[in-house]
Amino acid sequence: KLQSLKSLWTLKPPKRTFHGHPRLLACDVYSQYESIRRGEQEIPKYFNFASDVLDKWSEIEKAGKRPSNPAFWWINGKGEEVKWSFEELGFLSRKVANVLTKVCGLQKGDRIVVILPRVPEWWLVNVACMRAGIVLIPGISQLSAKDILYRLQASKAMCIITDDTLAPAVDSVASECQFLKTKLIVSKGSREGWLNFTDLYKNQSADHSCVKTRIQDSMTIFFTSGTTGSPKMTEHSQGSLGFRPLLSERYWLDLTPSDMIWSTADTGWILASLGSVFDPWVFGSCIFIHQLPQVESAAILNTLCRFPVDTLVGAPTLFRMLVQNDLSNYKFMNLKHCMSGGEPLNPEVMEQWKSKTGLDIHEVYGQTETGVICSVFKGMKIKPGLMGKAAPLYDVQVIDKDANVLPPGQQGEIAVRIKPIRPLGLFSEYVDNPKKTAESERGDFYVTGDRGTMDEDGYFQFIGRDDDIIISSGYRIGPFEVESALIEHPAVAETAVVSSPDPLRGEVVKAFVVLSPTFSSGDLESLTCDLQEHVKKTTAPYKYPRKVEFVQDLPKTVTGKIKRNELRNKEWGRI
Repeated sequence: KLQSLKSLWTLKPPKRTFHGHPRLLACDVYSQYESIRRGEQEIPKYFNFASDVLDKWSEIEKAGKRPSNPAFWWINGKGEEVKWSFEELGFLSRKVANVLTKVCGLQKGDRIVVILPRVPEWWLVNVACMRAGIVLIPGISQLSAKDILYRLQASKAMCIITDDTLAPAVDSVASECQFLKTKLIVSKGSREGWLNFTDLYKNQSADHSCVKTRIQDSMTIFFTSGTTGSPKMTEHSQGSLGFRPLLSERYWLDLTPSDMIWSTADTGWILASLGSVFDPWVFGSCIFIHQLPQVESAAILNTLCRFPVDTLVGAPTLFRMLVQNDLSNYKFMNLKHCMSGGEPLNPEVMEQWKSKTGLDIHEVYGQTETGVICSVFKGMKIKPGLMGKAAPLYDVQVIDKDANVLPPGQQGEIAVRIKPIRPLGLFSEYVDNPKKTAESERGDFYVTGDRGTMDEDGYFQFIGRDDDIIISSGYRIGPFEVESALIEHPAVAETAVVSSPDPLRGEVVKAFVVLSPTFSSGDLESLTCDLQEHVKKTTAPYKYPRKVEFVQDLPKTVTGKIKRNELRNKEWGRI
């Protein structure tokens, strides 16, 4: 088994130096797992990221063997600032673990929905859940009451943590959630029926013993959009999120304890977990966060000038926004490395960023189900339009409909080999949905649903979704969710939602709408705005159709299924 595992290490970056010193330190937590990476020692049966990584860094820190930079550094642009060492992170997260277990009565394996913006409490809850063995279910702050209801009912979560903004939405659906027992609010004030999170954890004891968790135990469940039906619950384990970066080579992140990384990903994304929790802390690096209620170019650029951020991670939309500015007015304090993921990055944006800043943008590719499976790591040749090579631990191939591996240059579906050994970083299952779990596999492979090619050097190119998922500004949007919202409007008889090209966001949601016969189509411009506002209120606002076209009918198959691919091809100029 170990030999098979070693064979999956298709990419081994060379050891590098930092300021003239070896990057691998004897006291480095990552280095302590070197024998397992070499296949000389078995993967442990038990593992907990809080006790086996974070607490070890705390010990190294107390021994004076880690640089003095924080483990966590947060600002909100309004003068507020939070800095925690690993020791302080441990102290505070133990208090929160006691809130969850003693006050809320949660036990190992119980589930908790956490919908918070980029506030320090989100990181405390993450670590506290690790310590208590509680399964975290993150959600983005733009979720509607309907979205929250679905997540609470489907997950059977016993507790929810949110802020003042979403508490009313939770209250409007809580009576329909039979498993929900406790509501915690992150707020400076109080709210009837809610426990104040801050007051509770500040008054708790910091005496908490980390539970013993197996490497395959459930750790986090992400809701991910599908083309049909409601979002699926994608389960990740202690191994796939926490142990994977210890087992893998330094590929998409190559950090040291002296480095500071800033990932702008929303807290509901897996990229927030990868780029703002697990992977940086494995290396003892500092995680930098700007709350950024609104993503504004000036705020981001000024922050890079004022704070010693080494590594910036963002969706292509971020870099498309930034290159539109006169960057000669900005002098970055310490930025050395930039990464982009979530959707393909336009080669022209990469060229503009390089010419204006002197920095390359390294692409990464992955999914909620897989984490990062392809990347362009430091020192690797950048091929504009290509998203790098297969990451260590993953055997990534392009396959046909019969699961045969295709030769370089031939288009097919991007897939990850899961037999005879399932890579540790892959999701465990779609919870309560064995049919969808089985459908994600073909022969010896997990199929991503993305079409692409691989060149002679092993670089992958993303061609497009094999299904109807829309990826806009890095957000995955299922057409079914938008169509369901639109069809509720009395003016809509039928609708189909597809992606449409957009210079800033890559692609946006476009709705083709057939009006109800009883509806008078007078002012279509006003109706468009009305439909957009309706979707914003019915589901998460980022899903609303930025483009609306009114049509007489929709193209369909003989069985009555809407041909979204025909609409999409027309929209992208392929017809």
